[in-house]
Amino acid sequence: MMERSSPARAAPARTPWFPHQHGAWAMLAVPLLLGIAATAPSPWHLLLAVAAVAGYLAAATAQAWLRARRRPSFISSLALYGGVFAATGVLLVVAFPFLLLAAVVVVPAGALVIGGARPGTRRDLVNSLAQAAIALVLVPAAAYLSGAWQTDAVVRATLVAAGYLGGTILVVRSVIRERGNRGFTALSVGFHAALVVLAAVCLAWPYTACAAGLTARAIALPLVERRRAGTARPLRPIHVGIVEIVASTILVLLAFAFPF
Repeated sequence: MMERSSPARAAPARTPWFPHQHGAWAMLAVPLLLGIAATAPSPWHLLLAVAAVAGYLAAATAQAWLRARRRPSFISSLALYGGVFAATGVLLVVAFPFLLLAAVVVVPAGALVIGGARPGTRRDLVNSLAQAAIALVLVPAAAYLSGAWQTDAVVRATLVAAGYLGGTILVVRSVIRERGNRGFTALSVGFHAALVVLAAVCLAWPYTACAAGLTARAIALPLVERRRAGTARPLRPIHVGIVEIVASTILVLLAFAFPF
């Protein structure tokens, strides 16, 4: 009996340290890597990656802390993640003062995210898009740190990252929070169809092919979700996550193989 009950007691202790939004790791990695692909690698990117991860963990923990009505169990993790983010952030800003311009996006978007963390508040589409906007700052930030800034390439990389993250948010919501909502699914598919057109006009053909593939997954996932609903094998978040891992990996590989 003691051995069977111990996992139930251990789970709450892990919650303040490891947020459950696993898709956020792709939201951090894709913009960072696209920023590097648009310019050149630099040792500073490692410090930026640490700052990004610590910042996300601090923000996610703060949101959980607010939703849990400020339980003391969150204080240790919040202090550690916040401390690491502050230390790495100061080092980066001292070396690259223009990084402070990121506050133009991060501050208002962060206010929306924190506002959506109040107890009883539903995580709506605006909240998700605000989180994506914060992550997108990593594209120009990584490019700036590289010392090989090229405006046209950075703009393209930022737009590609925005298209991918925005599309991912719509697709994931269409099969989880908005499942069964055909209007929302149509919005998701329409958004991806527009990406195909933009990629065909502005980017090399492999990006158009990638956008077409992303559109196909925007169509297929809601269909699979509806067909499997109520069966022994429903579409689960882990299945959606696997699809997104494949999609994000293909996009990043394209970015390095076909520079912006």
